[in-house]
Amino acid sequence: MLTAERRQFILEILRRDKKVLSTELSAVLKVSEDTIRRDLRELAEAGLLQRVHGGALLTSPATASYADRQKQAPKEKEAIARAAAKLVCPGQVVILDGGTTTLQVTRHLPLDLQATVVTNSPPIAIALAEHPHIEVVMLGGKLYKKALVNVGTVTIESLRMIRADLCMLGVCSLHPEVGISVPNLDEAHVKQAMIAGSAEVVGLVTTEKLDTAAPYVVESIHALTYLVTAPTVSNQMLSAYKALGLTIIRDEYE
Repeated sequence: MLTAERRQFILEILRRDKKVLSTELSAVLKVSEDTIRRDLRELAEAGLLQRVHGGALLTSPATASYADRQKQAPKEKEAIARAAAKLVCPGQVVILDGGTTTLQVTRHLPLDLQATVVTNSPPIAIALAEHPHIEVVMLGGKLYKKALVNVGTVTIESLRMIRADLCMLGVCSLHPEVGISVPNLDEAHVKQAMIAGSAEVVGLVTTEKLDTAAPYVVESIHALTYLVTAPTVSNQMLSAYKALGLTIIRDEYE
């Protein structure tokens, strides 16, 4: 088998099984584990998978630009946002993490809702500027342009002063074993601070981000109180998450 054929085979197995193990690939393909590790390394460098100890997982689509991500899975994000918005109660302090799905949540908050929203996302702050009864607290920091969120020491220090009732977390990658992970270290630290300062945490996850991994781990699955995902996600795909005690919420498409 040619190198290109072998690597294509690895990607096909990964898409089918959601993970690959070096030992199993070595046996099936009848090549050394060193050869498989080299294949996985080069596929990872091409952004086609995420290497983990002993093998590889699917990589998240969250590595795309903010503008490109706004075009991805619009119906899913709409359904997820509508379901997530129902979790917000009057009088709460709510952290809205950056992301295209959390931005959709702002559009489903009732106009009579009285609450305080804390965010590190300029697009979210702007979207809520016209809301008549929501107080908006904009976290400062260094703008991470790819994701349009503020990150860094200033952002984290501000979050340490806040005790929120609810955090809506934009999830880049979610995996039962790896947990919550992101492609940027600064973002990982900010999300950790958001989780630490919140009584309940809602993970907003589109189908393509389930069972994927990114380089920087934020927290384990147990950091989430709710997992809000698309109505089309199968019970089989969610079984591992349910087994870990997560409350799964799926709203129907309108």
